[in-house]
Amino acid sequence: MLNLDPALYATSRSFLEERERIFSRTWQLIGPASRLPEPGSYVATELAGLKLFVLRGRDGALRAFRNVCRHRGARLLEEGTGRCAGPVRCPYHNWSYDDQGRLVAMPWFGEEASFRKEDWPLHQIQLREWRGLVFIAFAPEQELEAQLGELVAELAGEPIETYQAVREERLVFDANWKIYTDNFVEGYHIPGIHPNFFQAIEFKRFETTAHDGFVRMTAPPREGLFYRGKWLWMWPNWTLSLFDGGMNTSRINPLDHQRTELIYNFYFADPSRTNAIEDTIQRNLAVVREDFGICIETHKNYANGSYSAGPLSPHHEAGVRYFQDKVRKSLSLA
Repeated sequence: MLNLDPALYATSRSFLEERERIFSRTWQLIGPASRLPEPGSYVATELAGLKLFVLRGRDGALRAFRNVCRHRGARLLEEGTGRCAGPVRCPYHNWSYDDQGRLVAMPWFGEEASFRKEDWPLHQIQLREWRGLVFIAFAPEQELEAQLGELVAELAGEPIETYQAVREERLVFDANWKIYTDNFVEGYHIPGIHPNFFQAIEFKRFETTAHDGFVRMTAPPREGLFYRGKWLWMWPNWTLSLFDGGMNTSRINPLDHQRTELIYNFYFADPSRTNAIEDTIQRNLAVVREDFGICIETHKNYANGSYSAGPLSPHHEAGVRYFQDKVRKSLSLA
């Protein structure tokens, strides 16, 4: 089997098509529900360029909305976390919305006989919680559990909802999101790109298997490795890796066709172990950053037309094959 056509990685047209046919139709990880602890707490973020926010209402329920004012399209909430003491207010013309998205005020707007506030609520987005994690979807083609597939059983014995969210880190680099994903779902590159990581695992026993909804990578760890030897990637763009007493998750978010943002969250059973936690986080991020250089240079070769699709390893690149088959199906290429 051959790698995807490099043109699919390097054009704005492909990015727009993926936003419509992949990112808008699948459940997307936003992060831990614990980041929204009280009424008025919110997380504002974007998904392949589409702005949204998640808000905990006074009734305790979480709701997600497009982060777009219905009046003239301004952004309502700045990206990040925060708390709304009152209504969500547009900074442009002071329109405001309650915690259920209803328009409640539009000062100095004037009288218009046909205007009804109830006709102009915020656009709500579907939201689900699963084991302490928040997911949203604009127009999902299936229920969240169906998309997760066999991951539900894979993590049944892991106490992931008991881990406390400690830190979020955002990293941006200049390469297409699929190049980074191709890289994440195989261990073939570890000897060349991650020499310290390579020494810390039994690489000859590194195994990659594809399952319904996810790819599992495992390798027996040697002494000193902070990972537990299992790394998971879930369709279409989030990951989960296990530590002793904790885990991380990441969302692989395309900013455009040639820039990608990684949104990492780190969770631990005992957040009081600050020195050990900081060491784990920094070592994890160091491994992640080692991938950026090769992804950036690979993207350049895809974009400049000097690369044509090559063969995939039947042993090491089963995860790449699974991911790319899902992309092909979503874009009606297969």
